[in-house]
Amino acid sequence: MTDPVIAIIGLGYVGLPLAVEFGKHRPVIGFDIKPDRIAALAAGHDHTREVEPAELAQARHLEFTCDPADLRRATIFIVTVPTPIDAHKRPDLTPLIRASETVGRALKPGDIVIYESTVYPGATEEDCVPVLERMSGLTFNTDFFCGYSPERINPGDKAHRLTTIRKVTAGSTPQTAETVDALYASIITAGTYKAESIRVAEAAKVIENTQRDLNIALVNELAIIFDRMGIDTEAVLKAAGTKWNFLPFRPGLVGGHCIGVDPYYLTHKAEALGYHPQVILAGRRINDGMGAYVVGRMIKAMLKRRLQVDGARVLVLGLTFKENCPDLRNTRVVDVVRELQDYGVTVDVHDPWADPDEARAEYGLDLIASPGAADYDGVILAVAHEQFRTGGVAALRAFGRQNHVFCDLKSVFDVQDSDLRL
Repeated sequence: MTDPVIAIIGLGYVGLPLAVEFGKHRPVIGFDIKPDRIAALAAGHDHTREVEPAELAQARHLEFTCDPADLRRATIFIVTVPTPIDAHKRPDLTPLIRASETVGRALKPGDIVIYESTVYPGATEEDCVPVLERMSGLTFNTDFFCGYSPERINPGDKAHRLTTIRKVTAGSTPQTAETVDALYASIITAGTYKAESIRVAEAAKVIENTQRDLNIALVNELAIIFDRMGIDTEAVLKAAGTKWNFLPFRPGLVGGHCIGVDPYYLTHKAEALGYHPQVILAGRRINDGMGAYVVGRMIKAMLKRRLQVDGARVLVLGLTFKENCPDLRNTRVVDVVRELQDYGVTVDVHDPWADPDEARAEYGLDLIASPGAADYDGVILAVAHEQFRTGGVAALRAFGRQNHVFCDLKSVFDVQDSDLRL
């Protein structure tokens, strides 16, 4: 029996690893609306660095296209497009709706559409299914069916990969749930977990990152309190971590496409139902304010050194939202940059992982290729890239003038090696 053709819609951090893994075993159509992305992948290059050229070559049954007509050959569609928030922190379903329109035009009786994008509970059946019905002229759960399997990709993590992370699955009917679960079980070595419904699977995904966001908000608030007490937060966390059930969260800037975004999907749905979340949004406020808090401490440290703030030069090391990863989506390092600029500080940003063109397009920042020695009044280690770690603290402090402030946001080095840290 011939394996059904799978179409992966969206070839980013989530879609590409999925397409590659399925493409090792069965026919897969990898679809993306960006022609340059398709051209790069066809040439064996993944700019996200999630998939190495050798692994791309192993996906012998995978083809890449940006032509929607090619999708008509598929019978299973997996949608892996981004689900961001807008400037007002409201869910932006535009990419999801447009992807659903594209799939709807290719939909045939008997087909299954699976969504992996993070959404609020109910979005698949309430927002996406009507689009599929309208574009295809077919009837949900009669002519076509839906599934949901939330992505659990951790960009830059070489230990926890797609196949080694247990996968939650769900379907719109019992038979569809079985089909979807078996599909993923064929590639996920860590196993699958079949949820009771699509809504349960959607809710499970959105609370994974909400829980993490709140835990980080707690240690961020603790860091603020301990700073006023003159206590090193990292020392406190290490001591508390000797208890077996203490959770090892660390303070910092909370960015990226998941942790800093997903809670707003849940609170949006809650508010639409007449409930106004308090704990979740309190955590979001704390985390969203950390950029301003960091700069406030930096400015105080500079003033204590008798450094002129207005007109000072500060070097920010790292722009991506996490270490050893080129992903710039929703990075909160930009909050630090903007806040410093509001004080009249000239800010240079250096990041060996970030794409300069993307940094310019997304944030209007021109990255510098190589900082000059002894050029800066302040140096901020914002992202713990391996290049910064292995160079050692002396190499990073060498960018500062004789009288400068060094801020280690990630507590990479010993407390005595920096002037301040979270």
